Amino acid sequence: MDSKKKQSPKKERATYSIADELGGIDLLDADYHRQNFSRHSHEGYTVGVIENGAQQFYRTGGNHVAPQGSIILVNADEVHSGHSATEGGWSYKAMYPLPDQFETISHELAAGLSSNGAPYFPSPVVYDPELASQLRLVFETLEKSDNRLLRETLLYGVLTKLMCKHGKRPTAPQDVSKAQRQLKLVKEFLDDFPSADISLQELANLASFSPYHLVRAFQKEYGFPPHAYQIQARLRLAKRLIRRGHTVSDAAQESGFHDQSHLHRHFKKAMGITPGQFAKQVAR
Repeated sequence: MDSKKKQSPKKERATYSIADELGGIDLLDADYHRQNFSRHSHEGYTVGVIENGAQQFYRTGGNHVAPQGSIILVNADEVHSGHSATEGGWSYKAMYPLPDQFETISHELAAGLSSNGAPYFPSPVVYDPELASQLRLVFETLEKSDNRLLRETLLYGVLTKLMCKHGKRPTAPQDVSKAQRQLKLVKEFLDDFPSADISLQELANLASFSPYHLVRAFQKEYGFPPHAYQIQARLRLAKRLIRRGHTVSDAAQESGFHDQSHLHRHFKKAMGITPGQFAKQVAR
């Protein structure tokens, strides 16, 4: 009889919550071991601190490794993925501030960033022990303290320091080509009507492109082909509906997924948690 006992796989944990400051900021506290995030995007930025282990992720056209103590930065709407870079997995805490929330703070800065828009973070991984320590304090305070003055003060302070130390001024608007305007029409349609049952040919007609040209040009511009971008838009809608208290089944139907299992599969791969778990944690 084999005396060696098989070690049971470590349990994965992901806890979402919402901080009321700045109109509401999503927070995540997670331990992952087998989670493999598909390429996806968020409406907000990702600002995370690796607590244990290391994460490997795709961002800005390349792969990066974030070890323990480092800070992960992903810009809003930027395509990224993620999985463990070590056998033991990784733990991290993250927040997802929206561009207009950063803009609210940048407008109040007397110096540093321009007030014309939210910042751009060029480095996917930042080594800044002081800032990482301050981020941990913010996460702990948002979790445990109901002192609104303390919560707001720490959050404003850490986001301001993050922008000033690691952010860049927004790029000045460049002349937009006709092709980019046509592609934007397609993106805006998918954003505004994520549940619509639209064909590639109909989207191509909207942009005055051939279907083949649309697929290639859209992916080059936005990081996803149109059908994959539609899934991202549907996930965002489903997430909003669940947060408002809709059932997972209703959210799946209203956001355009074939059924609840289809939403479940894509939600888990993009969010690291099932829609049912998400509903229990954040629905209001």
